[in-house]
Amino acid sequence: MKIVEVRPLVMGDAWRNLTFVVVRTDDGLEGVGEVRMVNHTSALLGYLEEAVPTHVIGADPFAFEALARRMIRDDYARAGQIAMSALAVLDMACWDIVGKALGQPVYRLLGGPIRDRIATYANGWYTVERTPEEFNAAAKRALAKGYRAVKLDPFGTAWQELLPAELRRAIALVEAVRDGVGPDGEVFVEMHGRFTPSQAIAIARELEPYRPGWIEEPVPPDNVKALAKVARHVNVPVATGERIHVRHEFRELFELQAADVVQPDLTMMGGITETRKLATWAESYYVMVAPHNVGGPVSTAAALHFAAAPGVPEVTDGSFPLPEGPGLGVRLDEDLIGDHPRRPIHLNLFGDGWHLRGRERVPSERA
Repeated sequence: MKIVEVRPLVMGDAWRNLTFVVVRTDDGLEGVGEVRMVNHTSALLGYLEEAVPTHVIGADPFAFEALARRMIRDDYARAGQIAMSALAVLDMACWDIVGKALGQPVYRLLGGPIRDRIATYANGWYTVERTPEEFNAAAKRALAKGYRAVKLDPFGTAWQELLPAELRRAIALVEAVRDGVGPDGEVFVEMHGRFTPSQAIAIARELEPYRPGWIEEPVPPDNVKALAKVARHVNVPVATGERIHVRHEFRELFELQAADVVQPDLTMMGGITETRKLATWAESYYVMVAPHNVGGPVSTAAALHFAAAPGVPEVTDGSFPLPEGPGLGVRLDEDLIGDHPRRPIHLNLFGDGWHLRGRERVPSERA
């Protein structure tokens, strides 16, 4: 079996563009992959235009390691987000093809499931005004949809520091969400790499009464020693990893015990094959793995197959069942994608109203 075609497809959404690939083999099997490229869709498409004829056409879709070696080593450049995302969507599609060829779901090919449901949390539910009342109501709506855990960034447009009035406002939002999910729900606090270590430590101490499941990316991802400083001085778990795109960059993080949970994004870290290696490595350091996913149906399916096998923290009562069907169990509707063309979108997490994520401001009863 050989790969004979790779078709990239881009679908526009309210606050992001989703890039899909369809990989077709010479015997007619097709596999799908997906990545949400933050503000760099054109760069990804440009890389695929060069990489596909050089590294992919004519390749065996069962040969995951050979594909990764060609795309990482043979380009003779340090792999970053663009290259690893391109590898990821192709790796995902190859796993999909292999599963279909063998008539098995991907998680069976990864060694079989170690759980029959996959814990999850809601994110992006707080596209409402930044008031305790609005956040409390939105958290309750998330629970009504079946979730038992929620994650939020309550810090507005903060960068490096948080003035006292804004700190009180952020804490009030977390308090309102804790009240909304109740004592048995989980609340995860996202920091989006906003703060200095000292500011992150101060904020974490203010958050302790509300029992956050973790604080996520409290400092920018470029300085692991700064993250380790935070981890040493707070009494809540620390999570990070969505902006780490190559496996070896986790080495220092593990060695310094800088995080309790790592959050590799399958779509930006080389796909299922690379992320599975990271999960095995993390296990040796007693670090839990919570795959990061803010994509569409294909990346969600890939994350579920991965999580069913290597595992994720048991952090909530809300969960997904094991995926069904051979491969990833997802089929793309290319006509639907065509009905939602790519949009000129730039997500700025430090701009006013970013948390609304493309939604119009609406009255609370309709939010």
